[in-house]
Amino acid sequence: MSKTVIAKYSANGDHFEIFVDSDLAYDYVTGKRTDAMSALTVEEVFSDANKGEKPSQEKLKKAFQTTDLPKIVEYILKHGNVPITTEQHRKLTEEKRKQIEQIIARNSIDPKTGAPHPLQRIENAMQTAKVTIDPLKGAQEQVDTVVKKINMILPIKFATAKMEVVIPAEYANRSFGLLKQYGLKSEEWMPDGSLKATLEFPAGLQGEFFEKLNNFTKGSAQSRNMV
Repeated sequence: MSKTVIAKYSANGDHFEIFVDSDLAYDYVTGKRTDAMSALTVEEVFSDANKGEKPSQEKLKKAFQTTDLPKIVEYILKHGNVPITTEQHRKLTEEKRKQIEQIIARNSIDPKTGAPHPLQRIENAMQTAKVTIDPLKGAQEQVDTVVKKINMILPIKFATAKMEVVIPAEYANRSFGLLKQYGLKSEEWMPDGSLKATLEFPAGLQGEFFEKLNNFTKGSAQSRNMV
């Protein structure tokens, strides 16, 4: 029981607590484990875990819209306060920071040049702005706050790339899967066997897309941006 901690959640003035394994709860919170019940060390919901006091079924129903234990455990782990160790906190913060950097890099451009920002540039801006990351909040929901903090250091614009590409007949079939990965919106097979396609994907992926497209077509594909 040395790794057992108490995860807590409050609603409507009522308190709910469960005993969970610290490591397994951490794995669930970070998405490494999908079974919330596997983190539970005592199969009960308490109003005061240390005293062994339990909430009524009515209070459970009011707070969670259910009395089903697995659903309640899942909700508490996702939305409640789950104690984590200092090392888990550091590791989770770093993981969340990288996720945020990748989201910004994939979806944004430099408004001055229209080019994507390299990942390292975003990372440097976050360090310079001394951005604080909440390890228990989702990466996506922290993006707007992070962008506001680094925007004075690194101008950022979220945008979608819309383009038309024409692929010669000899590379058309093998390139089709790549186009689907990058938001294929329409396709037109030309009389000569070439493929004309329109695509729409996060603007930050343009460099990555063109590199792959050039590899697939040996640099023979044609492209143009669509306004």
